[in-house]
Amino acid sequence: MNLKRVRLIEVSVSDLVALHNTPGVLRHMPLAGAVFDEARCRQWVQAKEAQWTTHGYGPWGLLIDGAFAGWGGFQCEQGDADFALVLSPAYWGYGRAIFQHFIRLAFDDMGLASITALLPPSRGHANGLRRLGFEPDGSVRIDGTVFCRYRLRAPG
Repeated sequence: MNLKRVRLIEVSVSDLVALHNTPGVLRHMPLAGAVFDEARCRQWVQAKEAQWTTHGYGPWGLLIDGAFAGWGGFQCEQGDADFALVLSPAYWGYGRAIFQHFIRLAFDDMGLASITALLPPSRGHANGLRRLGFEPDGSVRIDGTVFCRYRLRAPG
């Protein structure tokens, strides 16, 4: 797998709109809303890019072997660097390798003490996160939606 990170402003709006309108993807994105068209996409990208200005980090567009696969990275959620990964169904099998890439980035390059991952109740269980070392860390409410929070601490 040849993974390349690009800023979201470099990703085609049509690729992002298509991803955010994929039923299997939307099922686990309770904050996505009913309509994700080009205008909403541009606002969304602008908000994600603001994370970089405000916090020094943010989400990336992800290319695998040159093709758009999804987006992921860290966003500040209630003071934590929260890991998000949204992949097109054709790339769901790449999640663990992409996660490992971002963990090295978080702990080795960025020097973070911990990261979080928020799961909506629709995800049911968090066995995958637990296998990766995440531990339950309460819950948070964002825009009226409750998420289960999991935390992964830096090694050592």
